Amino acid sequence: MSHTSKRALLVIDLQNDYFATGKFPLWNTEEVLKNTLVAIEKAQQAGDLVVLVQHVADASRGIAPFFNEGTTGVEIHPQILAAAPDAPVVVKSNADSFVDTSLAAVLASHNIEKLLVCGMMTQNCVAHTALSPDASGYDLQVLAEATSTVDVMIHNIALNAISTRRPLVTLDTAFA
Repeated sequence: MSHTSKRALLVIDLQNDYFATGKFPLWNTEEVLKNTLVAIEKAQQAGDLVVLVQHVADASRGIAPFFNEGTTGVEIHPQILAAAPDAPVVVKSNADSFVDTSLAAVLASHNIEKLLVCGMMTQNCVAHTALSPDASGYDLQVLAEATSTVDVMIHNIALNAISTRRPLVTLDTAFA
């Protein structure tokens, strides 16, 4: 499906290792998965581009505790892939989704001006991407109810920190 808006939904690191059967299960993952699936559907209806970001551990740094290439855990959650089968997948090995990736090129090739960011982990990859110097040229919002991390306290601290520079939005307000 081609997009008609100048907005992209970035879905960061919804990968198997962060879910219950993975190597590093996070807090509230089923709720975040549900909300992310709703966001993907709403984005597609709005003509927005959906971009999936996948963290793959840098093998040159040794074996990581999770997200190692060739494992089931590194794979994007199957329900996310099913919901956005044609979405470009940007592979990264840093917290900031723009560093050493094709993200900027993918967004430029679709004339994207606005970013709606969701994913895992709130205080790490979501925050570093939302606050990236490379994201400064975009009208960027964070979809708070579609983010998660290790526990609710760190999640809320991270959202509060992000909110000083980027607006936090809900499914209702983001797609109004």
